[in-house]
Amino acid sequence: MRHRAMVVLQKTQRPVQFEITETTRESARTWLEHSGGGLNEYVFPSCLSAKAHLSTRQYARLLDQWVQAVGLIPGEYGTHSLHRTKVAMIYKRTGNIRAVQILLGHTKLDSTVRYLGVDVEDALALSEATDL
Repeated sequence: MRHRAMVVLQKTQRPVQFEITETTRESARTWLEHSGGGLNEYVFPSCLSAKAHLSTRQYARLLDQWVQAVGLIPGEYGTHSLHRTKVAMIYKRTGNIRAVQILLGHTKLDSTVRYLGVDVEDALALSEATDL
């Protein structure tokens, strides 16, 4: 199983690469063994038809159920908030907004800044933490 994959974003039609962690690869292997899916079948088939893939809406409903099952509030977690979690962590750890821009597939840095909610305080904190 690959360590990286690529998807084409629906909104922008731009390709974006992402890593597949070892834990995710192991879970995917287990799922594929369990489901018995072949190379010409969807990894996550639709709840309505085995000939279609799991829809975004179906995934969102599943996510709500998973979040609730672990005792969290479904309204506070969603597909979009989980999408931004890792890049927000990368930005906080490194301050590298260009890397985050690439990972998100944004063409404009302004979009990334708005997406992360970066403000003057963040910029000043990074500046103060850097000695010359």
